[in-house]
Amino acid sequence: MNVFDFAMKMELDGKAYYQKMAEKTKLPGLKNTFLQLAEDEQKHYDIFQGLKKKAPSAMPASTALEKAKNIFEKLLKEKSSTAELEGDLEGYTYAMKLEADSFRFYEDAAGRETDPKTKEILLRIAGEEQKHFNILQNVYDFVNAPNQYLAWGEFSNLDEFRNFGRGSTI
Repeated sequence: MNVFDFAMKMELDGKAYYQKMAEKTKLPGLKNTFLQLAEDEQKHYDIFQGLKKKAPSAMPASTALEKAKNIFEKLLKEKSSTAELEGDLEGYTYAMKLEADSFRFYEDAAGRETDPKTKEILLRIAGEEQKHFNILQNVYDFVNAPNQYLAWGEFSNLDEFRNFGRGSTI
């Protein structure tokens, strides 16, 4: 399997995963974000298909990051809905791993590429995969924030307990 075949398979797998995530969520903003990520993966697939046929197409810039910026404001307004997102933490973690692996793969492939145009395209796609990772990291951090807050809250008074019995009162 050559680099382009492998890249096309990765992109189709990513697209299918984001479509599955979009189907699972009930929140319109998050659903749109996942659908935008799936659309970007399809664009990447099309680019690799063109590169494989020696007919590279122009690479349109991703708009996923810009479209995802307001999702957190909307999620904050829908606090009751965020509880259902917590069950998807593993899904977000898996998606982040896919994006990180894709980024590394494209960056590595660009490092070995001799054709400057192909190298540039690989680096641009790597950059988009990094943006996708950042979007997913933000979703994960937002959804997981209550867990982190509670963990820190539980240990915020450890010093008081350590000093208990040494003249300190709780």
